[in-house]
Amino acid sequence: MFHLLLAARSGPARLLGPPASLPGLEVLWSPRALLLWLAWLGLQAALYLLPARKVAEGQELKDKSRLRYPINGFQALVLTALLVGLGMSAGLPLGALPEMLLPLAFVATLTAFIFSLFLYMKAQVAPVSALAPGGNSGNPIYDFFLGRELNPRICFFDFKYFCELRPGLIGWVLINLALLMKEAELRGSPSLAMWLVNGFQLLYVGDALWHEEAVLTTMDITHDGFGFMLAFGDMAWVPFTYSLQAQFLLHHPQPLGLPMASVICLINATGYYIFRGANSQKNTFRKNPSDP
Repeated sequence: MFHLLLAARSGPARLLGPPASLPGLEVLWSPRALLLWLAWLGLQAALYLLPARKVAEGQELKDKSRLRYPINGFQALVLTALLVGLGMSAGLPLGALPEMLLPLAFVATLTAFIFSLFLYMKAQVAPVSALAPGGNSGNPIYDFFLGRELNPRICFFDFKYFCELRPGLIGWVLINLALLMKEAELRGSPSLAMWLVNGFQLLYVGDALWHEEAVLTTMDITHDGFGFMLAFGDMAWVPFTYSLQAQFLLHHPQPLGLPMASVICLINATGYYIFRGANSQKNTFRKNPSDP
């Protein structure tokens, strides 16, 4: 992940070359970045706890029970957008965020590691029926990575479900927006390529959160334990590597004319149509294999 972040901002931006040396701890560690990251997690957790437009039941578990989940991810996205908009109108320097990506990625990774230790310890006292099929081999490193407990919770708060779509995906959109603002600050206006990257990826995130209930039938929720693999993936890998296109464009502007942009939009619309149709079919089948 750090290799990708460093390569995107380097002159040649070559991913296949030798990895750049990591900056020193004085560059990676920032108390300000830690506070910002914890505030972000706290905000998304607070939005998760708001009344939901719907409460859905998950798939049947080993003990024949079904967990209940709030379906309010899209609501969280809209409220986050409103809060960010109010902050920017009050002078929030969103354009400064791109300069903090390395320390933010560092504290996100550190948080994921500490959180995974907590999850591993919590699983030691979980009932056998609550354990995941694949994360209980007896090898502590393997089990720490894959996750021992299937649905770790404290009361109504489901850690895996929360991390799956909230802080990482919405954080990805926020980082993209910050990169767009930074490009406007540096060059007078955002490029057409930057607008397209922001628009297409916002569509993807908005789609995921609008169809949030569909995540309850995916392998991540129904089969995989919650360990370092998913914790790091959700909180660090998603926001900091999925935003690589926008990071690259900030440091390496790409001219794009309207004819080519129109072709790109057409290809994206076709891909989105296939993507949404296929995912909807898969979700329908998982919920009811006999559905016509």
